[in-house]
Amino acid sequence: MERVLIYDTTLRDGTQGEGVSLSVEDKVKIALRLDEMGISYIEGGWPGSTPKDSQFFERARDLRLSRAKLTAFGSTRRPDSPTPDATLKSILDAGTDTVALFGKSWRLHVDRVLRTSPEENLRMIGDSVDFFRRQGREVIYDAEHFFDGFKDDPEYATATIKAAKDAGAEWIVLC
Repeated sequence: MERVLIYDTTLRDGTQGEGVSLSVEDKVKIALRLDEMGISYIEGGWPGSTPKDSQFFERARDLRLSRAKLTAFGSTRRPDSPTPDATLKSILDAGTDTVALFGKSWRLHVDRVLRTSPEENLRMIGDSVDFFRRQGREVIYDAEHFFDGFKDDPEYATATIKAAKDAGAEWIVLC
């Protein structure tokens, strides 16, 4: 029988709505309930982005999840930074076995948001995925704005997911 894996983003995406603010204790309770429900992956947040997310990952070290894999979320390394940079270190410090890294798939964002070259963006993706694989982490690569990027430049958008795959990402998500 085939298995269906569910990746839940309630603890990060679910907290981005207006007026939504979960305490660390709320996040712990929700994570336990998601685990009881049989969710495969629970994205706990972006460690280092807020004190609350960092505190959650500290508390989560003591959680005994029976089904779910707790996942730390964050971006690839910054342009022209060493690997690992502070961003990658904060994700690693969360202590999860699985990480979800997002990277830019759309040349518009490479140029205007990252303000770097397309080649450096591909290195950022590959270096970041490779860093976590060498640390023994399962890597989910989140190809941010993939479909916009594909519409604009299919060859480049495809090159970004190839960079993640070649560096060892187990999962590639087209967002």
